[in-house]
Amino acid sequence: MDRLIDLLPELWAATAETLYVVSFSLIFGGIAGLLVGLALYSTREGSLFPNRFLFGTINVIVNFFRPIPFVILLAAVQPIARSVGIPGIGPEFGIFAITIASLFAISRIVEQNLLTVRPGVIEAARATGASRTRILFGLLPREALGPLILGYTFIVVALVDMTAIAGAVAAGGLGEFAIVYGFKQFNPWVTWAAVLVIIVIVQAVQFLGNGLARRVLRR
Repeated sequence: MDRLIDLLPELWAATAETLYVVSFSLIFGGIAGLLVGLALYSTREGSLFPNRFLFGTINVIVNFFRPIPFVILLAAVQPIARSVGIPGIGPEFGIFAITIASLFAISRIVEQNLLTVRPGVIEAARATGASRTRILFGLLPREALGPLILGYTFIVVALVDMTAIAGAVAAGGLGEFAIVYGFKQFNPWVTWAAVLVIIVIVQAVQFLGNGLARRVLRR
C-alpha cells in the first residue's frame, strides 16, 4: 500500500496518457471509420452509389483486418510505424496502432447503423430533390445519430481496453503502469489501482454515451 502511495504521481500521469491516446485514436479512427462506413453503405447494391467492385474491395479489406487480434496487430504494424517516422514504442505508436485497429471496427458499426434507416426516409428526401451526396453526408448520419452515438460509445470503451493491451509493448498509459509497477514487481495494490481507474473511465464514458443517445432518440 505504501508503494502505491509513492506511485500516485505516476498513476495520474499514466491516466492522462491513457486519455491522450484514447482521444487521438478516437479522432483519427473515428473519422476514417466513418468515411469507410459511408463508403460501404453507399456502394452496396441498391444503395445511393452502387458499385459492386468498389464495395467488394472495401468489404474484403475490412474483413481482412477486423479479425486480427490486437496484440498481434501491434507487432505487425510496428515496422510500418517506424517506416513513417513513428517510434515503435510510446503513446504515438499506441495511437497509430489503435487507429488502424479501430477504424475497421468503426466502419462496420457505421454501416450497420446506417442500414437501420428506413428506405422511406431516403425515398422522401429524393422526392423533394435532395441530392444523393446530401442524403449520404447529411440526412443519413442525422437519422442514425442515436445508434451511432451508442456505437461510438462502445468503441471508446474498446479503445480503453486497447490502450491497456498496448502497454505490454511499452506504449504508455495505465496498461504499462500496471505491468511495470504492479505485475513485474508483484504488487497487486498497484495493479488493482490501475484496474479501478480504467473501470471509472469506462463507466464515465458509458454514462455520457447513454445519456447523449437517450436525448437524441427522444427528439
